[in-house]
Amino acid sequence: MASSPKAPPADKRRQILDAAIRVFARQGFHSTRVADIADEAGVAYGLVYHYFKSKEEVLNELFSERWSLLLTAIDEADRSSQLGPRAKLEAVAGFIFESYRHDPKLMKVIIVEVTRAANSFGRTHLPEIRRAYDSIARIVAEGQGSGAFRADIDPDFASMSFYGAIEQLLSGWIFELIPAADADLEQAKALVTATICDGLEPR
Repeated sequence: MASSPKAPPADKRRQILDAAIRVFARQGFHSTRVADIADEAGVAYGLVYHYFKSKEEVLNELFSERWSLLLTAIDEADRSSQLGPRAKLEAVAGFIFESYRHDPKLMKVIIVEVTRAANSFGRTHLPEIRRAYDSIARIVAEGQGSGAFRADIDPDFASMSFYGAIEQLLSGWIFELIPAADADLEQAKALVTATICDGLEPR
């Protein structure tokens, strides 16, 4: 009787990453052992170490994958000649909220274990996190240059306020403090943009 075909290496690697998302989201990064990830993935303990040196490397990979998509989304919105600065910011908010809708467990891991972990993983990834803030600030600065936004607010401050509001909403959904139905996510996309952009409008 022929043996069943083995999963390709790329699939095994993805299987381990997806299992790590579930375990990190369920019990937290610091309480997770590599053995827990292996059990969740249904693979041998040693296979996790074949692809990753440690659970820290697994978390780094999960963050870098998702954050690179965010950076690409911000850059694409910024390059669009058909969108004004307000619409660009709404597109960025929309991408982040859709990311939560698509994979809330992964977004929980990124928010709780990386971007809010200032003394550990957050510090490790500060250049990547800073790049997102800088890209949003660039959209604000372009809006100021065109007269769409008032010029007396520092673009970096506006960027931090914009992303901070989004992250706080994500935290509310992650910890089930506020409703997270599809309609709530759609409304949040418009409201968070309006909250920031109305404050940026010229007086």
